Amino acid sequence: MTGASFLRILKGAASAAVVALSLTACSLPGSGPGEREAWLEANDPFEPLNRAIFGINEAADFLVIGPAAYAYNAIVPDPVRESVRSFTANLLSPITIVNQLLQGDFDGAIHATGRFLTNTVLGAGGIADVATAAGIPDQKEDFGQTLAVWGFNEGPYVVLPFLGPSSMRDATGYAVDTLADPVRMWAANTDHEGAYMAKGIAGGIDRRSRVLKEVEDLRRNSVDYYATLRSLYRQQRKADIEEKAAVAQPDFPAFEKTPEAPAKKK
Repeated sequence: MTGASFLRILKGAASAAVVALSLTACSLPGSGPGEREAWLEANDPFEPLNRAIFGINEAADFLVIGPAAYAYNAIVPDPVRESVRSFTANLLSPITIVNQLLQGDFDGAIHATGRFLTNTVLGAGGIADVATAAGIPDQKEDFGQTLAVWGFNEGPYVVLPFLGPSSMRDATGYAVDTLADPVRMWAANTDHEGAYMAKGIAGGIDRRSRVLKEVEDLRRNSVDYYATLRSLYRQQRKADIEEKAAVAQPDFPAFEKTPEAPAKKK
C-alpha cells in the first residue's frame, strides 16, 4: 500500500467518524426509488459507525498488521509457518468438537475428535498435521454456525475492532467461543495470560500472511472496498452455514402413500 493510499484510508476513517457522530450510529434508508430495498439488502443499519471502525482497522493493518505479516512470510521458513498454523488450529479443535455436538452432527464430532487425537498424539501436539496427510481434513465449526443451525437470523452487519467483518449472531458466537476456549481457561487459571495473547497474535499474523495478495487486489480493484468485504463475508458465511445445515438435517426415507382401501358396498 502506498502513502497516498494510507492518506485516503485516514481521510475515509475521519470522514466516517464525523458522519457517525453527526448522524448517530445508525443509517436510515433513502427516499429514492430502490433505496429502501438496497438498504434492507445491505442489512447494515450501523454503517456510519462500522465504516469508522473499518477505517481504524485499515490504519492498524497498514501500520502494524500488514508489515508484520509481510515480515513473517519473508523471515519465517514455510515449514515453520505450517507448524505454527497446525499447532494453533489444533488448540481450537475442542471448540469445533463441542459445536459439532451442539449442532447434532455426531459424525462430524467423531471426525473432529479423531483429527484432534491424531495430531495431538502423532503430530507432537499438533506441530505436524498428520491428520490431513492421513485423509482427515480440518472442518472448523464455531458457535455462530451453531446459532444459525438452531435457527437464529444473522442480525445486522457489524465491523469489530481489529477483528473485521461480522454480524450480531457471529459476534455473539465469537464471544462464546472465546469464553469456552480451553487454552484461555488454562491461561486465566495459571497466570499465563501472556501465552494466550501470544497465541492470538501469532494466529492473527499467520491468517493475514495467507491473504496478502488477495487483500491488495481487493483494495486496488474495489470501487467500495468496505462494501466488497461486507458482501464477500456474507457469501462465505452463507456457504458455510448452508453446508452445515444440510449436514445437520437428517435424511428421512421417503415413504410411499399407502393406497386407501376401496369403500365397502352397503
